[in-house]
Amino acid sequence: MTCAESRDYIDQFLPLVQSTPNDRHIVLAPPFTAISTLSKAIAGKGIEISSQNVHWEDKGAFTAEVSPLMLLEHNVKYAIVGHSEPRKYFSESDEQINLRARSAQVHGLIPIVCVGETDEQRERGEAERVIRRQIDQGLEGINSAQLVVAYEPIWAIGTGKTCQANEANRICSLIREWVGYSEVIVQYGGSVKPDNIDQLMSMSDIDGVLVGGASLDPEGFARIVNF
Repeated sequence: MTCAESRDYIDQFLPLVQSTPNDRHIVLAPPFTAISTLSKAIAGKGIEISSQNVHWEDKGAFTAEVSPLMLLEHNVKYAIVGHSEPRKYFSESDEQINLRARSAQVHGLIPIVCVGETDEQRERGEAERVIRRQIDQGLEGINSAQLVVAYEPIWAIGTGKTCQANEANRICSLIREWVGYSEVIVQYGGSVKPDNIDQLMSMSDIDGVLVGGASLDPEGFARIVNF
């Protein structure tokens, strides 16, 4: 969304979450250009901001990247790293993702580290091996107490396909085991919608959801938040 679209969105969204239970953490992850706009609009409203990525250096010759110091100026609290789209379109490696996650934590940001397999990898029976590698390499040296891991099966993103709740829960349970910290927050992401949120959130090892397209509709996203 543009800055203007973000303002319109938050004006519609805020009234819909005024009665949201206090145990919910609502985090919006706008494009970099709209972070400042949203940060000002939600001040004191119980909503937090995440960036969609973060660089691993504070400063330097890294044209087109955004440093953690730039994000902190705008009260950003979380940073998504390793999302399937940067992995796919910009060939981000697990090593780079690890550097981004470490940089986030060094500066007090909570990284939301995304992991997940492609359709081809799942068909070949490689899903668990791929995700285990992403966990082992992407989370090396990371403080698990200041971390969110999001399982996003790539084949279920923007396709209309949804990983069955029981299978999503099984993978999230494995992720928790592989991280080695029982209290780590594990989310599911992949065609999360208002009509499947109740089932997903009834699962034992799904602590929350990373919402894509459905988050762009303030009414639908409020339904998800208030599952």
